[in-house]
Amino acid sequence: MLPNMNPKQMAQIMKQMGIKNEPVDALKVVVYKADGSQMVVEPAQVILVEMQGQKSLQVSGTFIESSGNPDDATPTDLDLIMDETGCSKVEAQSALDESKGDLAEAILKLKKE
Repeated sequence: MLPNMNPKQMAQIMKQMGIKNEPVDALKVVVYKADGSQMVVEPAQVILVEMQGQKSLQVSGTFIESSGNPDDATPTDLDLIMDETGCSKVEAQSALDESKGDLAEAILKLKKE
C-alpha cells in the first residue's frame, strides 16, 4: 500500500475513513466471462472491502485463463498443465477433459496422483 506504513496504522486510517475490509476464506475464484471463457485464480487470497455502502472484492493469486470448453484446449493450456505437474501431453489432455476445461482442477488432480 503505502511505503513505510505500519499495517496497524493503515487499518486505523481505513477505519477512520469508514472503509471496512475482511478476509474471505476462499480457495479458488472463478470468473465466467461474457465470451464464455473463464479466469481461474487458485490459490486465491480474497479481501471483502466495504466503502460508502459499496462492497467489492480484491482478489490476488495465480490467474489461469481458459476457454471454458474442454474441446477448445489450446497448446498453451496443455503446456501450463504439463509445466505445473510434469505430466505428459496425453495425461494433461485427459485431466483437462475430466475437469471439463477447468485448468486449476486439472492441475490439482494431477498433483494429487
